This record gives sequence, structure tokens and C-alpha cells, in this order.
Amino acid sequence: MNLPLFFSRRIFGENDDTDVQLPGSTKQRKSVSKPAIHIATIGVAIGLAVMIIAVSVVLGFKHTIRDKVTGFGSHIQVENILNYSSASSNPVCIDDSMLNVLTSIEGVRHAERYAISQGILKTDEDFLGIALKGIGQEYDLDFISKNIVSGELPQFSDTAQSYNIVVSQTIARKLGLNINDRVFAYFIDEDGVRTRRFTIAAIYQTNMKRFDDSFCFTDIITTTKLNGWFDGQCSGAELLVDDFDNLEATNREVIKTVNRTLDRYNNTFSSRTIYELYPQVFSWLNLLDINVWIILGLMIILAGFTMTSGLLIIILERTQMIGLLKALGARNILIRKIFLWFATFIIGRGLIFGNIIGLGLIFLQKATGIIKLDPQAYYVSEIPLELNFWLILLLNVATLLISVIVLIGPSYLISTIRPARSMRYE
Repeated sequence: MNLPLFFSRRIFGENDDTDVQLPGSTKQRKSVSKPAIHIATIGVAIGLAVMIIAVSVVLGFKHTIRDKVTGFGSHIQVENILNYSSASSNPVCIDDSMLNVLTSIEGVRHAERYAISQGILKTDEDFLGIALKGIGQEYDLDFISKNIVSGELPQFSDTAQSYNIVVSQTIARKLGLNINDRVFAYFIDEDGVRTRRFTIAAIYQTNMKRFDDSFCFTDIITTTKLNGWFDGQCSGAELLVDDFDNLEATNREVIKTVNRTLDRYNNTFSSRTIYELYPQVFSWLNLLDINVWIILGLMIILAGFTMTSGLLIIILERTQMIGLLKALGARNILIRKIFLWFATFIIGRGLIFGNIIGLGLIFLQKATGIIKLDPQAYYVSEIPLELNFWLILLLNVATLLISVIVLIGPSYLISTIRPARSMRYE
């Protein structure tokens, strides 16, 4: 029989209002310990619930914002090396054979061409500078489709110009545009001004201000002709990887395969990851990790402090029982194990309530979106939450282990209790 576990169960049962009584315990003493046990349980429960919610919020924010950024810029971009040192857009030739080479690289899930042209949209009342992004039929439209708020996505092409355009809700609001409206676009270069008339086919909204303020989508052949590029030339290719966590490894394969090679017009290929394209966004996301570690540390301290206080109160209350056990020959380490097991039961109960509270609030938010955010400041209209059950399990185990380890020190108070004095302790 595990004697410490047996005694700790009896003590825990007694404080749960069972009929079990141990030597040295009375109803009067029990009334002293119950509030301390309840406070310790609440402390553990609140600490775990806050940690679960904090981790879920940060994961939700990071993955939601990351998906939006990569939706506009993909995971890896292959382009002309001159774009690193020039403000102008320098094309590269990415034909079908080159596209097949990019797709065959280990870790690359999909490759798609794009061409960007800078221009101005103008109505009778206002005008606005835009980045017109041309895409073809191989382009992955999942991201754009998920963010369409009105209209329908047209069938983009690299062989025929439809003059359909997809604009953001921000642009539509500023220029007073609606679905099926016609709008003039002007593109200026060294050869003069080119004018095109587009039809608004769809309107999207991502709440990413830096993109919604300027990005529009149309056929890649339209932007290629506007830029005056040769056959097969475009701004570059966007690569989507199988696993974002292996982005750097996949990029190294892209570098070995593509970088510093030449296209048919003697332009040099180079590649950049989404981290290099938008470092400020990912730096901000990485700062969220620091906030999480601070929250986790504070909550662990809260749980440890409440448990330490509760254990000390229980030990002082059970002084007579401790003295009696010592008089019967029990060693200090055995009695310390009794109270550590007792504390483990309290922590376990706190963990159960903490999981119920934390997961309950997360499911409530996911189902109702009750807590709203300013999309202009946070890029999302409501708090995004993502559940990772392995991390939640790790939080539970870590909270249990750290709380028990913290209690080892206070449990040495048992060593100072003398049987002769404790028998007369009131």
C-alpha cells in the first residue's frame, strides 16, 4: 500500500465534506482549511484558463495574419535580381518549362506567375493610385475567394484580356464603386500614358490596410501588355510550400536550383521568402511570443503562490496529526509526501476547472465572435482563436509539475514540528 497516497486521499475526502475523519482533525479546523483550499483551487484554475486563452489567441493571431500576408505574396517569390536594388519593376521570363522546374523542387506545393503594374484608377469625382496585379489560370484563388464580400471572381487568363478587375472594399468605398461599374485606369511610363477601362467584377476585404489600400487583380496578359514586356515575361513567380515550418529549408532548395541562373533574355533569377518581403509584419508577430511568455510566467507564479499559501495553512492546521504520526514512528519524508499528494489533488481539481473555463470561453468566442476588434488596428474584426491540444496538454503537465516542485520547499516546515509540542497544539 502507498501510505502517503492513502492518507492524502483521506484528508482530501475529509475536506470534501465526507464523513472521514483523521486523528487531529475537527469540524472547527476543517472550517479553517476549506477557504484556503478553495482559494488555491481557484488560483490554479484561473492561471490555467488564462494561459490556455493567451496561447490560443496568439496562435490565432499569428496564423491568421500570416495567412493574409502570404495570400498576397505567397511563401517564396522568384523574381529578377535587379528588383533588390531598383524601385522599378524588372521582369523575368518564366515560361511553362521554368514553371515545371519550380514545381518540381522538393517542398514546393504550387507555382504561379504574376505581373504587377502601377497605375491610377479614376472616377468623375476622385482618383487613387493602385498596384494592379495580373494573374493567370494557374493562380491559386483560395485566398481571394475566401475574402470576397460581393460579386464573383472572374476567370483570369494569360491569353485573353477580359478587362475585369477585382478591387478591395477600401478602394471601392473611396471611389464610390459598385459591382459592374466601369472605371478608367491610367498607366504612365517613359512611352507615355496608357488608358484602360475596367469593369468591377468583385470586391474583396482582408482588413490588411497596406494591401487593401492599393491591390487590385486582373488578367496577367493585361498587366504584361501594359508594362510593354516581351512574350513570357512577368514580374515573377510565387511559390507555395507544403509546410510553412520548413520554409527556410525549401527556400534553400530554391536557391540551389534557381538563383543566379539566367532566363532567355539574360535576366538573373533570385528568390526571397515572405519573411524577407515583409520583415516588419513578422517582427511584430514575433513580439507576441514575448507577451505570451510573460503571461505564462505570471500565471505560474499565481498558481504557485496560492498553492504555497494553501499548503502552509493545511500543515499548520494538521499539526496535531503530524505530531501523532511522528510519535507513531513516521519519518519526515513520508509525512511530506502525504501533503504533496494532497496538494496534487488540489492542483488536479484546479486544472479540471481551468480547462473547462478556458476551453469554454474559446468555444464561445469561436461560435459567436462576441468579442470584436477594430480591423484597422488589428487586421481582424474579431479575436481569432486557434486550439492546439498538444500545447494545452503541455500547459496542464507543466502547471502540475511546476506547482508541485514549488511546494517541495514549504513542505520542509513539517521537519520543524516536534511531537511533544504538537500534541498540545491548538
